[in-house]
Amino acid sequence: MPGTSILGSFLRLSAADLARAVERPGWGEEFRDGLAEREELRAPSERRLHETGPAWDESAVLLGRRDLPADLVHGDRPLPGAEGWGYGPPRLLTPEQVAAVERRLADLPFDVLAADLDPHALGGDDPHALDHLAAEYAAPRTFLARTARYRHGLLIRYA
Repeated sequence: MPGTSILGSFLRLSAADLARAVERPGWGEEFRDGLAEREELRAPSERRLHETGPAWDESAVLLGRRDLPADLVHGDRPLPGAEGWGYGPPRLLTPEQVAAVERRLADLPFDVLAADLDPHALGGDDPHALDHLAAEYAAPRTFLARTARYRHGLLIRYA
């Protein structure tokens, strides 16, 4: 599937942890890096970090066509004072924004989201582009549902 080698990471944080990340921008990166080393030891249902495949840009095309209450792919507001984490500063979604996006996407399965999507809009001529995107879409949806269930927010970065 055409795309970039830029990968995204979605870090699930409690409201208190989001506040800590805003107060001390370096804390978020340190927490994420330390967590990444231990994530494989956690049960999948308890993981706090989700890393995207290279189809994040295609996911932006897919979700950008819907009227979502917040930008799930890129996040909402940048983390103040956090520079040099990758491609731009990491961005935040509050627990309320995560819950609102989750409620909206719960009623939109992939086949409905992609029903009228031209595979060429995904930036290539791969006849299987929608199949690849469907596979890439499933894991973050599960992660988003879990994040909303815990009433957590997200810290999103691309590197």
